[in-house]
Amino acid sequence: MPVSKVCCIGAGYVGGPTCSVIAHKCPEVQVTVVDISKERIDAWNSSELPIYEPGLKEIVEGARGKNLHFTTEVDRAIREADLIFISVNTPTKMYGVGKGRAPDLTYIESASRRIAEVAKDPKIVVEKSTVPVRAAETICKILKHNARHIPFQVLSNPEFLAEGSAISDLMSPDRVLIGGEESEAGLKAVGELSWLYEHWVPKEKVITTNTWSSELTKLAANAFLAQRISSINSISAVCEATGANVEEVSRAVGQDSRIGNKFLKASVGFGGSCFQKDVLNLVYLCEALNLPEVAEYWHQVVAMNDYQRVRFSKKIVQCLFQTVTNKKIALFGFAFKKDTGDTRESSSIYVARHLLEEKARLVIYDPKVDPKQIRRDLTSPEILSNDGPRVFDSLVTIATDPYAAVEDAHAVVVCTEWDEFVTLDYQRIYDKMLKPAFIFDGRLILDHSKLMEIGFQVEVIGKALNPHRDKFM
Repeated sequence: MPVSKVCCIGAGYVGGPTCSVIAHKCPEVQVTVVDISKERIDAWNSSELPIYEPGLKEIVEGARGKNLHFTTEVDRAIREADLIFISVNTPTKMYGVGKGRAPDLTYIESASRRIAEVAKDPKIVVEKSTVPVRAAETICKILKHNARHIPFQVLSNPEFLAEGSAISDLMSPDRVLIGGEESEAGLKAVGELSWLYEHWVPKEKVITTNTWSSELTKLAANAFLAQRISSINSISAVCEATGANVEEVSRAVGQDSRIGNKFLKASVGFGGSCFQKDVLNLVYLCEALNLPEVAEYWHQVVAMNDYQRVRFSKKIVQCLFQTVTNKKIALFGFAFKKDTGDTRESSSIYVARHLLEEKARLVIYDPKVDPKQIRRDLTSPEILSNDGPRVFDSLVTIATDPYAAVEDAHAVVVCTEWDEFVTLDYQRIYDKMLKPAFIFDGRLILDHSKLMEIGFQVEVIGKALNPHRDKFM
C-alpha cells in the first residue's frame, strides 16, 4: 500500500521546503511538518515564512491547510505517519571529542528516541539531515532497543539543495538519492519512498544504493563543490600577484569539457550551513579511519577558505592607509549568498569580525537578513569573545537603505552578490562618501571600469586593477 501520510521532524531550511514540494506534487498524500519551536511553526502558518526562498511562499500557500500542515503536535504526527523524515540540525561539535570537526548528533538521537517512544506500528524512517557515514546504524539501534516489537526501516535520502534555488532544485533535481538495506524489507521501503518522488521526478533520476554509499555521497558531493571554490580562490591570489585576471582564467579553464564551468567563480569565500560542516565531517571521518593523509587533503579546502577571508579583510585595512580605526565602512550583504536570508558561516561575519577587531565603524545593509540575526551572529562568543555585545552596540549600525549606509563612509565592501547591488546608482553613492572613496568587490559583480571612471578606488579579488599599489599577500 503506498504512503498516504508523511511526517517531517524539523521545520528548517531542508524540512520545510522539501515537504512543501512533496505536498504540492502529491496532493493525495497528507504531509505534516513538526517542530518543537512554536515560534517557527507559527511563522510557517503565517504570511511571513521563517525562511526566504524564491517560489516557496506560493507553494506553501497553495497546499497549506489542504494536505500540508505545520504543527507542534509532534507525537500525533509520528503516530499517524507511514513515513517519517528526520530533518533536524546536525551542527559541528564545539566541545569534547571531535570539537570543531565532528557532527553533533544530539538532535538526531533525540528524534529517533521520540519515534521509538511514540510509534505504535511499523514506520519508514528517513534521515534527511546531513549525517556522518553509518549514522543510520545508530538510528536503527535506538529504534530496535527502544521499540522492540515494532519493525522499522531506516533509509538515507540526503538533500542536494542550494539555498537561493531550493525550490527549483526540488522541482527539477539532478538526481534523487535513496539508500537502504539490501534486504526484501529494505528494498520495499526504498520503493515506497521512490514512489513519492516519482510523482514528478523521472524514474531514471532516482538512484538507489546501500545506506552507507548514500551517506558518503552527500559528504563527497559537498566536499567536491567546496574544493572547486577553494581551488579558484587560491588561483585568485596568484592572479593578484602576477597581473593575471581570475575571471579570464576561470572562463578559459571552464571551457575544458573535463572540468566544466560550475563553481569556478572567485569570491571572498564560501559559506552556508553545509560546505564547511560537511568537509570537516569528512576530515573527522578520515581521522577516525586512520587516514591522516586523506584528512589533511580535505582540511586544506577549509583552510584555503579561511585564508581567502583573512586575505580580503587585510586588503581593506591595507588600502585604507593601514588603519580603519574609527573609519565608517558600509558592508553590503550579510547573507552567505544572494536570494536567501541564511547567514550561517557567511563570509560577511568573518570580514566584519576582522574589521571590528581593527575598531572600524560598520554600517551593514542586507535586503533580506533580519537585523536581529546580524546581532546574534556578531555578538556570538565564537566571533567576538564575551565582549561582543559591547563592541556591536558601539561600532555597528544596521541600515535599511544602501544610500543611507554610505553617507560619509570611507569604503563600501560587497560581501554578498545580491542583484540589487549591481543596479545601484554608484555616482550617487560616490557623492555621499568621503574621498578617496573605496569599493571592495568581494563577489566580482560590479562594473569596475565604470566605477573607476566615476572616481572610485576599486579593489577586487583576483585582479590587479591598481598595478602600482604594493602587492597584497
